[in-house]
Amino acid sequence: MVLFRLIAIALALAGLHAGAARADAFDEALTGVRGGYAQVTRGAEALAATGDPRAVDVLNALSEGRLYTAPDDGPIGIGTEQGGDIRLVDPRDGSELGVFGSRDVERIRVNNRVRGAVTAAMGRLQLSSPDPGQRRAAVDGIVREPSPEAAEQLRAAIEREQDTGVRGAMTFALAQIELQTGDREQKLAAIETMKASTDPQARAALGAVSAATAEGAPGADAELHEAAEDAIASVDRTREWLNLLLNIYQGISLGSILLLAALGLAITFGVMGVINMAHGEMIMLGAYTAFVVQQVFRAYAPGAMELYLLAAVPAAFLVSGAAGIAIEQSVIRFLYKRPLETLLATWGISLMLQQAVRLIFGATNQQVANPSWMSGGIEILGGVFLTYNRLIIIVFCLIVLAVIALVLRFSTFGLQMRAVVQNRDMARTMGINTARVDALTFGLGSGVAGMAGAALSQIGNVSPNLGTQYIVDSFLVVVFGGVGQLAGTLTGAMGLGIVNKLLEPYAGAVLGKVLVLVGIILFIQFRPRGLFVLKGRAAEA
Repeated sequence: MVLFRLIAIALALAGLHAGAARADAFDEALTGVRGGYAQVTRGAEALAATGDPRAVDVLNALSEGRLYTAPDDGPIGIGTEQGGDIRLVDPRDGSELGVFGSRDVERIRVNNRVRGAVTAAMGRLQLSSPDPGQRRAAVDGIVREPSPEAAEQLRAAIEREQDTGVRGAMTFALAQIELQTGDREQKLAAIETMKASTDPQARAALGAVSAATAEGAPGADAELHEAAEDAIASVDRTREWLNLLLNIYQGISLGSILLLAALGLAITFGVMGVINMAHGEMIMLGAYTAFVVQQVFRAYAPGAMELYLLAAVPAAFLVSGAAGIAIEQSVIRFLYKRPLETLLATWGISLMLQQAVRLIFGATNQQVANPSWMSGGIEILGGVFLTYNRLIIIVFCLIVLAVIALVLRFSTFGLQMRAVVQNRDMARTMGINTARVDALTFGLGSGVAGMAGAALSQIGNVSPNLGTQYIVDSFLVVVFGGVGQLAGTLTGAMGLGIVNKLLEPYAGAVLGKVLVLVGIILFIQFRPRGLFVLKGRAAEA
């Protein structure tokens, strides 16, 4: 027992001694942060080398121009402006040194070079932070001021790092520094490390090495140059595959939006044979409904703002669905079997709805904020960043598609709708109220368009012209996939979205759309009913 007590006392004394030594080193380094720029830089590096947590506040204050020397060459303090005076606090123990006139204290001046050195010094200091985010940020700071000392500190940090992501960032940063400051063997090892990287900075760093070691350059080295060129080719190949994956993802994202926009159109066009030019305005109404719900939550339930979208989606369905039923009952039902009049009438309705929204909300764009759970994203590979809002919209559109398929397949309303599609006269003789089915079908299609508008409000601004941006693409999806076919709508939306995004890098956005349009025109010359042919009234008309 006595032995244990002696050991405990010895350890305590050793701890106190280490703490006292670190405090002495901090005090000594702090006094060195004054004088000319070179001396201040050395003092900042000495402060960082102490590893004392108090050095972070001092270096921050130095970088921000808040570090002062008290009057009569007194102690150094961190200053805060107070009514034209400067209130100084001692960074060693947090005690107040006093309040002085601005002319009585001397600000420790820094230039850009000193700021760069301070940033690097803080980075090295924070390599030991318990917070992985601070360690990651520290790595970024170190890379800006590469030096053999920084490389050595990174090697030590890599040895003890447990976080995989931070460890990868440290390894990449070490390779970047060794490419600039290392010897020949270290540069070859760094090139090999960067060869497997997908980070865009790796391409730039390898390009610099290749140029510096090319034949005729002052640092010409055939082996280094060849290794750098080989690594550049490897990085380029990897980046090409990543860009292809990224374009496919963006195409799926665009396809999901087109699917939501075209889904309602496929229902109304397929079941009723109505060319509804006001379908885009149903999307617009859904987006404005999301905006109104957001404003209501902001005014009356600010604590529940994270949940406003859950209320906005069904509200958008109800508002657009009700508007669709009202249009069908007041205008379209009198124009059945008169497609040209229906087209002109719905076009006129679309203009009226746009103007009504301008009168109510104004012509300027309205912003709908993302809930926090839809903000940000995830980086799956270097440079491939998947945003949460688009991921959630993709999942949402697939859920909507599945729900509609289930409704059409298993509900009474779906059975009646399919009967009307197959043979309207026979359905009527079987007692089905076809006029009611028409109205509800138009309401369902318009309601789905409203939900599309609520989803679109999460990836862009809301404006009176929102629907017109998607109406042409929606018709293309329906025509390409096959009128009235959900599977065709899904295939058409995803196909058009992916082809558009794959063409854009080579042909541009406008020419890409033109090529897609030409392709669909050629396609329907051979399959005028689209990919999936519907058996029924609309298809046979």
